Amino acid sequence: MSKKAFFKGTFLLTCAGLLSRVIGFFYRIFLSHAIGAEGIGLFQLAIPLQTLLLAVTASGIQTALSRLVAAHLATGEDKKARDFFCLGTFFAFALSCAASALLYLRADFFAVQILKEARTEELVRILSFSIPFATLHSCINSYYFARKKTEFPSGLQLIEQIVRVGSSYLLYLVCISEGTPVTAVIAAGGTLVSELVVAVLALLMISLHFQKYAHKIFHIELPFACLKEICRTAFPVTLNRLLLSVLAGIEVVLIPQRLRMYGLSVSESLSIYGIFTGLALPCILFPATITNSASMMLMPSVAEMQALGYRKRIRYVTWQTIRASLLLGFLCAFGFYCIGPFMGTVLFHSPTAGTYIQTLSFVCPFLYLNTTLTSILHGLGQTGRSLVHSALGILVRILFVVFAIPLAGIRGYLYGILFSEILSSSLHIYALMHNSIALPIDKKF
Repeated sequence: MSKKAFFKGTFLLTCAGLLSRVIGFFYRIFLSHAIGAEGIGLFQLAIPLQTLLLAVTASGIQTALSRLVAAHLATGEDKKARDFFCLGTFFAFALSCAASALLYLRADFFAVQILKEARTEELVRILSFSIPFATLHSCINSYYFARKKTEFPSGLQLIEQIVRVGSSYLLYLVCISEGTPVTAVIAAGGTLVSELVVAVLALLMISLHFQKYAHKIFHIELPFACLKEICRTAFPVTLNRLLLSVLAGIEVVLIPQRLRMYGLSVSESLSIYGIFTGLALPCILFPATITNSASMMLMPSVAEMQALGYRKRIRYVTWQTIRASLLLGFLCAFGFYCIGPFMGTVLFHSPTAGTYIQTLSFVCPFLYLNTTLTSILHGLGQTGRSLVHSALGILVRILFVVFAIPLAGIRGYLYGILFSEILSSSLHIYALMHNSIALPIDKKF
């Protein structure tokens, strides 16, 4: 991929991501006033179940499709690339429908036995319907990323956020007009409607695209061989995301419980958790739009360069990525540390949120760096290394949840996040250096 194409794609994704996060920023302010910190905490408690099932049904296959499609397009095998996409998407959708049914039918079990909060049952049922739509959306996006066509995914990202906010607000107005309590259901409903809308739009666009090539879905060459290749590429990534999602789910369930051991009530622990995950953390993740956009382009680009044997170019891109990510991270860390209290008090009317933003500011350099380095490792096919590194990072966080929160409250978890991100960054860099990938070289290639 040329530098122009890479920067154009990253720029479009960054612009769409920034606009989406601005909309989401005000959306969270609206939610904090409409359903309160406890309502946000309940919603955030249910989200990991959706994330877990998407990790099984979509994330690994999405990464595999992006890598395989990019590699085959680079070698001129366009039909083969489209065959991989069709087969992988159908397989992922079938898995997602089964996962959706499981989550809906056993919502009471997941709410009471897993999340330890019966009030999340309705949220779990609503979110279960969004899984097939989210899977379709993810797989179709992977095809466009592999083709370096970021205009469509960028547009869908904006539409998704606008529909989520608009539908949640309409549900809020309905509750007000009917005199019913406004609960976290409006957030779950907004998520479902937004996933449905973008999935329909994505299917429409990909259908029009395939018509231009007269591609016949039911005439895939060697389908079992293609599926085997998809599974071989997707399995480590799926295992990675599944393990991380399970560990993150354990983390989510444990945090409110350990906060109660610290001396907080059930309502107070959910409120603290809601402020942290729903208000403070999204602020820290706001600039990560840039690194997220770059990582979306890096993975298929690195896979393409590897397929073509451009080893020196991979080294150069990796080294420049490390520099840029650290620069952005340190600038954001300084900014959040200075204005964190102001943001919490003025924007969210919560001095506690400001304190959390200020504490989390130290995570920025390592958090942003991890995003891009993980993408490079996946592009190189080093998914196993990434799995080990990420798992170790989350295990560190869980240890802090178990032992530090009862002693220091939520601050113990904040320190755990910092140490886990430092550990993951160090391991990623070591893996790249050990393989002579990230060594500085002459800029000429």
